[in-house]
Amino acid sequence: MDFTPTQEQAAAQGLAARIFGDLATHERLAAAGGDSDPELWKALCAAGLLEAVEETGLLGLVLLAEEQGRTTAQVPFTASAVYGLLAVARHGTDEQRARLLPGLRDGTTVVTGAFPDTGRIRAEAGGPGGGGLLTGTVDWVPWLRDATHVLLPDQDAALWLVPLSPAAGRAPSGAVPGASPSPETGAASEPAPPAVTVTPVELTAPWAAGRLVLDGAPGERLGDGAGGAGGAAGAAGAAVRASVLAAARIAFAGLQAGVCAGSLARAVAHTTVREQFGRPLATRQAVQLRAADAYMDTEAIRVTAYEAAWRHDRSLPAEEHALTAAWWASEAGKRVVHAGQHLHGGMGADLDHPVHRHFLWGRQLDAYLGCGTELLAELGDLLAKGEPS
Repeated sequence: MDFTPTQEQAAAQGLAARIFGDLATHERLAAAGGDSDPELWKALCAAGLLEAVEETGLLGLVLLAEEQGRTTAQVPFTASAVYGLLAVARHGTDEQRARLLPGLRDGTTVVTGAFPDTGRIRAEAGGPGGGGLLTGTVDWVPWLRDATHVLLPDQDAALWLVPLSPAAGRAPSGAVPGASPSPETGAASEPAPPAVTVTPVELTAPWAAGRLVLDGAPGERLGDGAGGAGGAAGAAGAAVRASVLAAARIAFAGLQAGVCAGSLARAVAHTTVREQFGRPLATRQAVQLRAADAYMDTEAIRVTAYEAAWRHDRSLPAEEHALTAAWWASEAGKRVVHAGQHLHGGMGADLDHPVHRHFLWGRQLDAYLGCGTELLAELGDLLAKGEPS
């Protein structure tokens, strides 16, 4: 088992670090508020970093997600890469790959995921092109306001890709505006209730989130059997959902590793120059021990994410390892961002201080895709079934 990045992975990570470092500055992030940065997104896409994810695999994405987390860059990079690019490349049909991957590579198509909820969305047959019609509500979905599509599981755990507007374009308000011409008269008729409604939601972290309401929204199944709804999903649909969820947990563990590394780097820089009683804070044993514990926690998140991604890329069983990485990201992640804020003293309580953004991201990632106790329970069920990977 060798986690040493390949030349391609290392080059992509270095390029990502430079772009995120140059454009995801404290000033630009503060100006963005709760929205994403379109200029940063354009720069990442122009550099070919989304396309690089397809070539470097999930481990490559984890390395790039670390750089996003290190700067808390407000773009849907990790989400679209794992829910869109990697999910379609690994599980999509040949037709879906040919149609969707070009837009996912250049960033004109942005996919987010409504995970891990299962059962909130019901699918039934009758959609256009043999697809399905989906109905239900998801309280919050990260980066939904930036997305052109959302990937979500139905009551049978089959995955569906739902466009957020008829033209598959961004729909920041959720509803498709305007009236439609009457086919008989050409006059404007009363607009039909929107099949997809997105309402902005404010989260702990500024992830451009939204509340998703589907009311007979057309969608297409991801992968073999794409098209109609019903019991045809079966075990195959559940397996695809489990694979995508595991990949998402691994990718977002990588994001958390970057968030923690960024928080710790800020704490180290602060305690090195901040003096108390004529000595830098970094010379105090209590500060050193707190920082050392945070470093070990950060490395635990990183190495478990690397191992899980390495296994996933080689099509080895990785669900248990994904849960382990996600548990470390949840439990250790919140310890690290608390330590980073604590080591800043009173300055850490300033809501406008850069370290506070790491705190918000760390706490959001702590609960995303399952908090620590939920992940342990899921891992325990997996072990009890005698299915360790």
